[in-house]
Amino acid sequence: MDKRIKKEELIITNQQLVFQNEEKEKRAAELVIANAELAYQNEEKEKRAAELVIANAELAYQNKEKEKRAAELIIANAELAYQNKEKEKRAAELIIANKELLFQNEEKEKRAAELVIANKELLFQNEEKEKRAAELVIANKELLFQ
Repeated sequence: MDKRIKKEELIITNQQLVFQNEEKEKRAAELVIANAELAYQNEEKEKRAAELVIANAELAYQNKEKEKRAAELIIANAELAYQNKEKEKRAAELIIANKELLFQNEEKEKRAAELVIANKELLFQNEEKEKRAAELVIANKELLFQ
């Protein structure tokens, strides 16, 4: 009987070992699938990493270009500021020149008005001289007659 019990125990133990081996084979198959999945995921991560390297290089290039443009804009803004200051100076000079011209025009108008008055005075004087000349002609004729 001991032998029978041992055989039964051995059979049960063998069945358990078979069951455990089957479980191990299932786990091994699952691990193969999991490893394949991990390998696929790693490949995808490497692809994304390579894409990110390219994207970062592109962003670095774009940033350099933006910095160049920003530097160009700073120079252009400085030039525009200088030009605006020069325009303001010229505008101020033109305002002064316009005031001077306005003053000169007013002075010319005053002189023109004075000349009009002087011409009227000269005209009046010339008329008076002509009258006196006519009177002198008459007086001379009288003297000659006398």
